[in-house]
Amino acid sequence: MFKIDRFIEACRAAVAAADAEKAVEELVAEAVSDPASVARALHEPERSGFAVLHRGPDLTVLDFAWAPWMTFKPHDHRMWSVVGIFSGREDNLFWRRNADTIVAAGARSLGIRDVTRLGRDIIHSVVNPIGKMTRAIHVYGGDFFAPPRPRSEWDPETLVERPWDLDHTRRLFAEADARAGLTSRASRASGSRRPASARTTP
Repeated sequence: MFKIDRFIEACRAAVAAADAEKAVEELVAEAVSDPASVARALHEPERSGFAVLHRGPDLTVLDFAWAPWMTFKPHDHRMWSVVGIFSGREDNLFWRRNADTIVAAGARSLGIRDVTRLGRDIIHSVVNPIGKMTRAIHVYGGDFFAPPRPRSEWDPETLVERPWDLDHTRRLFAEADARAGLTSRASRASGSRRPASARTTP
């Protein structure tokens, strides 16, 4: 049975190991091998975004939710990460730098129980291709909110690089929620085990 505290402690130990990325990947794979247990432990969100399960200088663990049909711009993280899907599907398009732009370099579709490891310099965009939320555990090898170098994002139409824009990111999540009717659902909800205010956006 998945236990949040036990998982975080195992990840904290793993990031101190010689091969931290591989060790964390194995932990995430073990967790999402029982997706129903993870879903019960983390509860059902009312809107997209993420809940912070752990934040430290060498480790961040997020409970992440993509809104139905949501598309998210190309971006980097400036640190390695591991993603494990426990509900829905996530389509990743990977990019590489080419002069002053980026070009598509590959893709991977992740379904329930799938896990992927992203390197420090990976650039990717994300699509939730289904009409329900996609949920995942995201583990980052550092403080997600204070990366060692400033993050970048790329305009989805022109593919021009620009600094990571937090306000624009929040708008994308809010717009995706509104299209899916999640905003009104959250406003009507009562007695939720995890209030909407506990979930934020990147």
